[in-house]
Amino acid sequence: MDIKEELLEMAKLSYREGLFAGTSGNLSLYDRMAGIMYITPSSVAYETMKAEDIVKMTLDGEVLEGDKIPSSEWRMHGEIYRCKPEVNAVVHTHSPYATSFAVTHQTVPVILIEMVPFLGGEVEVADFALPGTVEVGTEAVKKLNGKHACLLANHGVLAVGANLDQAHIRAVYVEDAAKIYSLALSSGDVKVIEQKHVEQMKGRR
Repeated sequence: MDIKEELLEMAKLSYREGLFAGTSGNLSLYDRMAGIMYITPSSVAYETMKAEDIVKMTLDGEVLEGDKIPSSEWRMHGEIYRCKPEVNAVVHTHSPYATSFAVTHQTVPVILIEMVPFLGGEVEVADFALPGTVEVGTEAVKKLNGKHACLLANHGVLAVGANLDQAHIRAVYVEDAAKIYSLALSSGDVKVIEQKHVEQMKGRR
């Protein structure tokens, strides 16, 4: 599948899943061999977005192909790719349950054992930075040390992966864990999985 088609298909799927609303959220793929980033455009509705709307650009902001403006968060994506050589895909969502914890600056602890293999453990909150700045990426990188996702303070969710499928499923798991944690908090005393069990899961192949 063409890279633009792949990115478009995943963007539309993420929209249908409720990971973002309106024109919020953004996804990108990075071709490391070519040094080219493919990213969703700014302010284009997902229902009408087309493959040709996907912007092809360098990490420094030079648009190589596409007549749309790249996502305002392209600097954040670029910083992730510069600092995380194992990452080739970024999914940034505004999924409601996870974003509610980003707004309250609360870490989502390891309440489900699946959070260990899929997310690397708890989902921490990166310090606030103004949207559209490289600092959003800089702060996120600090929370992605050994982790595959984080919350962006007062902003949303960032999930990364070696490919787009991996980054997407991690974004889905962040929202799932946040939803369950939110419901559990309203139901009673939350029991977090002990660190020894987390370490045992990390040691599995």
